[in-house]
Amino acid sequence: MKIVITGATGMIGLALINLLHDEHEIYAIIRPSSSNTNLLKDFQNIKIIECNLNNLKSISNEISEADIFFHLGWNGTTGNINRNDNELQLNNIQYTLDAIELSERLNCKSFVGTGSQAEYGIQNKILNEKTPINPITSYGIAKYAAGKLGKNLSDELNVKFCWARILSVYGPGLNNTMINACIESILNDKPFDTTPGEQKWDYLYSSDCAKALYKIAINGIDGETYVVGSGKTRTIKEYIIILKNTINPKFKVNFGKLNYSSNQIMYLCADISKLKKDTGFEVETTFEEGIKKTIEWYKKYRGHEKIY
Repeated sequence: MKIVITGATGMIGLALINLLHDEHEIYAIIRPSSSNTNLLKDFQNIKIIECNLNNLKSISNEISEADIFFHLGWNGTTGNINRNDNELQLNNIQYTLDAIELSERLNCKSFVGTGSQAEYGIQNKILNEKTPINPITSYGIAKYAAGKLGKNLSDELNVKFCWARILSVYGPGLNNTMINACIESILNDKPFDTTPGEQKWDYLYSSDCAKALYKIAINGIDGETYVVGSGKTRTIKEYIIILKNTINPKFKVNFGKLNYSSNQIMYLCADISKLKKDTGFEVETTFEEGIKKTIEWYKKYRGHEKIY
């Protein structure tokens, strides 16, 4: 099959490409002059298309047709300023609609858009597809709006549409996450300051997330939203200790050095029963296994070796 991926150099995009490139033709849409293009150099059957999200409508000659469209691209995903920039986030909604229109022009059989835990706001309970939506950031509001408007547009264009509401993901890649920051600190032997780490969170390895998205594309029910996570929690402190002991047991993590933010989510867990029932998805990678693979990736990336 021919598969289009926006946001292809992000953590989940890389995992999707790694999952699919051997048996499918991949069209990876990335920002022009992206500093992360080198992350794609070792993959087979991949065509890189340099295009900003605001120019998706201009893509024509590079792709004639495709089967599946994964829209992972989104501007302003990190930092309070970006996540609460109304204009920036409003533009992301339009880019999602542009991606759906592009998928229709390419005669795609399935479109998967990616939402976020931010759509729920602060719930501190198990999250499923029926949990009330209450976003507190422009980012969360925009993600929810993109999913709702995307479904409406897809209905008009007769494109199969599914929305994957993803919780916390870790894995190979240069994304700005707590897990990745901790790995970098330990590998570089630099102090790592964090909160007491009492939050109970659900972390899913990126390759499992990629498998979930692919199963949603193939088996998901048109118009449905799926919560994507591992369905299990540990405290942040437990995750960090496992990570630390895997790299350097003697490294000292400064727990409690930072205070919790005013909007700190203390409990985050996905109910993935619907995802499993509709698509056949199963979590395959434990945190211990996934973090070893992630650390190995970082070591290879830092050493300029083949990274997949």
